[in-house]
Amino acid sequence: MAGLSLFLLLALLAGVALVLTSGPHVAPEREDGVTPGAVDPAGAVRALAALERAVGERQDPGAGPEDVAHIVANARRLRVTDFSLRYIDATAPADDEGRWRAAVEATWRFAGFDTEVARAELEVALRSAPSSPSGPSFRDGVVIESVGGAGRAPLWLATAVQVRRTPETLVLVAASADDAPRYAALARAAVPVVRRVLPSWRPRLVVEVPASSRDLDRALGAEPGTYAGIAAVTATVDGSRDRGAPTHVLVNPEEYDRLRRSGAQVVMSHEAVHVATGVATSSMPLWLLEGFADYVALRDVDLPVSTTGAQIVRQVRERGAPRALPDVRAFDVANGGLGAVYESAWLAAVVLAERAGEAGLVEVYESVRDGEDLDAVLDRIAGWDVDALTTAWRERLRDLAA
Repeated sequence: MAGLSLFLLLALLAGVALVLTSGPHVAPEREDGVTPGAVDPAGAVRALAALERAVGERQDPGAGPEDVAHIVANARRLRVTDFSLRYIDATAPADDEGRWRAAVEATWRFAGFDTEVARAELEVALRSAPSSPSGPSFRDGVVIESVGGAGRAPLWLATAVQVRRTPETLVLVAASADDAPRYAALARAAVPVVRRVLPSWRPRLVVEVPASSRDLDRALGAEPGTYAGIAAVTATVDGSRDRGAPTHVLVNPEEYDRLRRSGAQVVMSHEAVHVATGVATSSMPLWLLEGFADYVALRDVDLPVSTTGAQIVRQVRERGAPRALPDVRAFDVANGGLGAVYESAWLAAVVLAERAGEAGLVEVYESVRDGEDLDAVLDRIAGWDVDALTTAWRERLRDLAA
């Protein structure tokens, strides 16, 4: 990316072009030497530093510009620490009203929950404005209008959120205060579900609830519609592949709110398993990753297999048992029938637990997660290989469909 001096040069060249194409009129300069309406990297650096300072010092949100007051308020409630904003580059020229955009590297961490900082390049909307000697430090030539535009837009930076906190759960909801207690209760209830199978987990569960599936896509820096059919997803909040990156559950309310209470709890508990086992960046087989999470979430749910496995049983009756455990392609949302795929993965985990015991299933899962070969682990713990497991799983599916 270009440095600050290069941008000052580009801004100067843009001014020269304006003179050459617009006649002798030149826009007046302010006392600080910056042309109103122009890209102002130095002013942006000062504005970003002021916002960074306001968050770090937990200032009153009213001390800054209204457009980003929610950031300061959210940061106080979420106990944001390690917050920084580093100006990188302008991404668009200023319009006639002095509005422009810039790429900014941001870091942040939710104290007490995130062990490492999140680090992401975000788009910040700025406006070059006249300086006001009596105004707040934010308005030193450039006003920050929003953080998170095109690309990734972390929820707490993009909009005001309701916050609910316990020592084990942190829930932020971009909706009315009436919705926050429900999500908070679901997060709290997920903790003992996971700990019954994974008692060594030290719960630090963060759940983020954007206002829409579109906002979920923005929070994750995904193309529009990517998560339209997904109720919830566990992901690193900055898109990093680093296993130590902050990992949160992000909910799609448009899908999640259609679930009954029992279904909503199973989904939340399922995602909490992903957080507890640190698999957001894992390359382990998806049937094991997702099947294990459903095994934990459904372990103590008092429902018959005819309900929890209804879709895969119906599919087996119509088409016969699948020939192989579900692979990455089977879990692609675009393929449809995702419910049956998850149910089939869950039944594979059930069959493995019946063979090796619950402790054996956990050992298989954790060993493969940590990079061991699946066949070798199955042989050591269950006396099986993948083919033997697949055969037993297909037999179970056929029995259920009979």
